[in-house]
Amino acid sequence: MLTKDLAICLRAVDYSETSQIAVFFTREHGKISVIAKGSKRPKSAFGGPIEIFSFGTIMFTDSDRDKLAVLAEFESDCSSMTGAGLYENIFALNCCFFAAELLAKLTDDYDSHTELFDSFLEFLKNVHGQNANQILSLLIIFQLTLLTEVGLQPVLNYCVNCKTSFEPLGTSNEYYFSSSANGVVCKDCEMSFPDKIRLSKQAADCLTDLKLLAQAHEKPLKEIEKILIRHFTSILGHQPKMGKYILK
Repeated sequence: MLTKDLAICLRAVDYSETSQIAVFFTREHGKISVIAKGSKRPKSAFGGPIEIFSFGTIMFTDSDRDKLAVLAEFESDCSSMTGAGLYENIFALNCCFFAAELLAKLTDDYDSHTELFDSFLEFLKNVHGQNANQILSLLIIFQLTLLTEVGLQPVLNYCVNCKTSFEPLGTSNEYYFSSSANGVVCKDCEMSFPDKIRLSKQAADCLTDLKLLAQAHEKPLKEIEKILIRHFTSILGHQPKMGKYILK
């Protein structure tokens, strides 16, 4: 049986001289792993080797989910601009690799997340032509969307421990982020969380109002991203491989 879906390639590796194994994030069926037989042949049915971040419509067999699906067709959407031009901006490319790594590690096979798919596709499109601060703010928004979609949304607008509301967050200089608490804690509760990281006023303001990220300066953006990388490290049990390239 053949299944059709929109898909973004998260990973593609050589399987043989002529074939590849690819991981796609699809809109309706979630993450799937496929073998693309003959994809590296000069007259491949897929239009050539499959590249990471390529986007389009795929047809694949779905007979046994314990084994690799077989990719029957991949019609790439060249007009989508995903992937194209990314290699001209190494920071944008690293951010996309990082987003893809987190997406692959935090989602399960055949677990559909249509909103997350749309968010990732928009992220890949929007990083084109942006400066470093804009790219970092887009990455932060995508990471928070990812956490929300997989059921790990951090609490950012009130103390996760005592439930005290922060209105507005940042009027005090003593707020902290704790991975073990999965959110922000106030100065009265921070001693209960040894892993907490103190937030600057600028970073705290951005976390409570994500609209501020678009105009934020480099320092609070890097502060927030550092916290998120540490948070993902706590969730995964190891540091994401691409994390070290984001804050260089």
